[in-house]
Amino acid sequence: MAGLYLDEFEVGMVIRHALTKSVTESDNMMFSVMTLNPQPLHIDFDFAAKSEWGRPLVNSIFTLGLMIGISVHDTTLGTTIGNLGMRETEFPHPVFHGDTLRCETEVKALRESRSRPDRGIVDFEHRAFNQDGVLVARCLRQAMMLKKPAEA
Repeated sequence: MAGLYLDEFEVGMVIRHALTKSVTESDNMMFSVMTLNPQPLHIDFDFAAKSEWGRPLVNSIFTLGLMIGISVHDTTLGTTIGNLGMRETEFPHPVFHGDTLRCETEVKALRESRSRPDRGIVDFEHRAFNQDGVLVARCLRQAMMLKKPAEA
C-alpha cells in the first residue's frame, strides 16, 4: 500500500500532495444534492449572483472531503485503522467553480498506543490552496495508524 505506517511519520514532516483537482459546477451540485443540502449559495445561481460573492460557493464540506481525500494516497492508504476526529476546521477563503486545489499535510504529533502495540495516533494538519496559492481550507485530523509489521 502507498500509505505510511506510524513508524514512517516524523513530527514536522510536510507532504506536498501531487494530486490536484479543478472543482466543477457538477461536483458542487452533485455533492450538495447527495447530502440533501439545499443552501442556495451552492445551488441557486440567481440567489448566489445577488450575494456578496456574485456567484455560487462550493460546498465547504465538499472542500473538506476533497482536501482529506487528496492526502490519502500519500499518508493513510491501507495503513489507517480509522479517523479519531477532526477539529479546528476552517475555510478562510471561498472556493468557486473552476478553482484548482492543491493540498499539503503536516505531521503535528504522533504517539504509540499505550494499550495496543501494533498501532499509534498521528495528528495531521491538512491545508488546501487554490490556484493562486490562497489558503481555502485547513483542518486538524487525528488518525489511528498501524505500525510497520515485523518482518518474518
